[in-house]
Amino acid sequence: MLAERIKTLREQAGMSQEKLAKRLGITRSSVNAWEMGISTPSTQYIAELAGLFRVSADYLLGLSETATVSVAGLTEADVGLVCHLISHLRGGAEREK
Repeated sequence: MLAERIKTLREQAGMSQEKLAKRLGITRSSVNAWEMGISTPSTQYIAELAGLFRVSADYLLGLSETATVSVAGLTEADVGLVCHLISHLRGGAEREK
């Protein structure tokens, strides 16, 4: 679960393994090992990854399915649009079941 989440979040952020490694001050092979499930990041890197990708450590570790979205800096109208989009997407997921 952790390996998949790191890879997915990295790709969603448009980052290469090399770029992520550079941001964390580690080698690309370390990031690759995490994503392959060969090794796991230390607590320090779990916290850094969570902060970098703006998710909780619980989400990153697979302990929670809830990801958060920061609305800091958005207007009330923007927040309303985000909420509307989420409701629409949830409705689409319900229709597919």
